[in-house]
Amino acid sequence: MRARLLVVFSVLVGLLVLGLGLPLAAASAAAATSGLFADRLGDTTRFAALAQRPVGDGDTSALAAELVRYDEIYGIAALVVDRDGRVLASSRPTVPEPAARRVQLALAGQRSEPPEAVWPWDGEPLLLAEPVLVGGEVRGAAVTISPTTPARWETLRAWAALAGAGLVALAVAAGLALPLVRWILAPVESLDAGTAQVAAAVRAGRAPQPVGDGRGPPELRRLSRHFDQMAAGVSQALESQRAFVADAGHQLRNPLTALRLRMQNVGAALAVPDARVDPDLMAALREEHGSALEEVDRLGEVLESLLALARTDGRPVDPVPVRVDPVLVDRLDAWRVLAEHDGLRLTRRGPGGLVISSDPVLLATVLDAVLDNAVKYSPAGGEVALTTARVDGRVEIAVRDHGPGLAPADLARATDRFWRASSTAGEPGSGLGLAIAARGAERGGGELALELPDDGGLRVVLRFPRPDAAAGSAVPPADAAGGT
Repeated sequence: MRARLLVVFSVLVGLLVLGLGLPLAAASAAAATSGLFADRLGDTTRFAALAQRPVGDGDTSALAAELVRYDEIYGIAALVVDRDGRVLASSRPTVPEPAARRVQLALAGQRSEPPEAVWPWDGEPLLLAEPVLVGGEVRGAAVTISPTTPARWETLRAWAALAGAGLVALAVAAGLALPLVRWILAPVESLDAGTAQVAAAVRAGRAPQPVGDGRGPPELRRLSRHFDQMAAGVSQALESQRAFVADAGHQLRNPLTALRLRMQNVGAALAVPDARVDPDLMAALREEHGSALEEVDRLGEVLESLLALARTDGRPVDPVPVRVDPVLVDRLDAWRVLAEHDGLRLTRRGPGGLVISSDPVLLATVLDAVLDNAVKYSPAGGEVALTTARVDGRVEIAVRDHGPGLAPADLARATDRFWRASSTAGEPGSGLGLAIAARGAERGGGELALELPDDGGLRVVLRFPRPDAAAGSAVPPADAAGGT
């Protein structure tokens, strides 16, 4: 935009220079022509006065000598003609044929008039003719034929001066326009640079830095202030939303726990046989009691997922170099007990010693959500494989299961909150696992991708950047390495 504004300023200044320079150029040509005309008109008039006596008595020798000396000094051809147009005296043996119309006008008693402007490319000589009057009667005409080279050079010099002045004006205008354009665009550049950092700050749960710095036109300064107010409002709204989810989850935990205890007490009462109660009714009550406990457990899972999502969204993230192996070993150990209980094998493949730029707590949360999803939907006797790799300068952590997977059309919605695939509608779950993982990976500086292997199941891939050289020097000491 800065280049475009400079072009606009340059075009406007160029038009202004042309608007002033063209009339001045025409005026300089007219002035040079006027000076040449005035000088030659005086000489021609003097020759007309000198020719009065020679024309009357017929002795033109002295007049011819005067014309020759004039031509030798100034290089201007001069001649005198009688009333019939015959040459009586001339400065040169042969002279250009004078314009018949101009001579005829002089023989008719009309004096020379200023010619049109002489332009630098115009090589025609300037011809002036003045009547020779004897006793008030026109007896002939004095003619001068002068080159216009001096006038043309004078015009060229004036035009060169104007061109130089125009270039200086353009340079000065460009020098003045550059800080002006910077001043005008300062708020726009601040907005452009600030938008990315505001978005990153909002996603990370930090307060966004103001983008307005008090520079620029008043209208753009107001725009910067309104942008800062909007960013602060969005940040506050998101923080309020996170706080509400966290507070609601904590507040619902106690009544949910109390409800479960009461349901357990009811279950204990129903377990005692009572001869006074119809057995079929007792069986129905026990079945309803079991369904109610399942719903309480489902509600508990939803609350736990909401609290995990609130922790993922609300915790500020400051990426640091993180060794992957200790986190993977810790989470695999934590989930291996549940996996073996469900008849699953939990394995680890890929190279060890990998380091990513993220947050260790957030990485653990994301792995919990992904492993929970894989263990939940894997059939008994299957395998959940965790694989690490280096791909295109980044670190990949993939979790592969052999469950029902997803339809290709469902991949785009699989990370939406509370969304459940039709193939898992009857399975327990809140629809928040992959949403938590995707959100956590994004806030940790990485990304989450879903893949459908050819032999079924789902492969969840987490991609994280590797730390740069400066961060790599501060990598914590190595712990456990990868295994199989």
